[in-house]
Amino acid sequence: MSTTQKLILASGSPRRAELLRQAGLEFEIIVPQIDEAPLPGETPDAFVCRTAREKAESLPANSAVILAADTAVVDGARILGKPLDAEDAKNMLRSLSGRTHEVMTGVCLRFPEKTVCFHIETRVSFRTLSEKEIAAYVATGEPMDKAGAYAIQGGAAKMARRVEGSYSNVVGLPLCEVIEQLEKS
Repeated sequence: MSTTQKLILASGSPRRAELLRQAGLEFEIIVPQIDEAPLPGETPDAFVCRTAREKAESLPANSAVILAADTAVVDGARILGKPLDAEDAKNMLRSLSGRTHEVMTGVCLRFPEKTVCFHIETRVSFRTLSEKEIAAYVATGEPMDKAGAYAIQGGAAKMARRVEGSYSNVVGLPLCEVIEQLEKS
């Protein structure tokens, strides 16, 4: 990416913005308005890539580089989005308790001359969680706007026994891979 090109983050995620700031990037935020529901029969990797692309393509084309991403927690073949309510969050955490799941982020970088889309997968293993700690964590409110009902950089840090792959991907943006793509283009 040319140092003169403007970067636009097509996301309302404060976590993605913070990761980009930590990397020293300057950017503008424009929140896209798209339907983020999976299509019937859509695989998790196809879902996150499609959604990231739709976010990037929903913004007007100009000379800026548009960065869009979508993250999903995947339990088997089931996509766990943001919980609908506290009970849904508890159910998600129960399903992840004592097991390994994947976190997938689809990334779309829309340059003036081309579009690059890819996805990254990270495996996360949770220790077994008690009903009491699930209820206490959900009561904090933190899980309510997070895919899979948890924030690994927050209160769920003590739940994750192992992370295999990109930690920043679990937070919401595979930063290393994004920077590599920006530097290539």
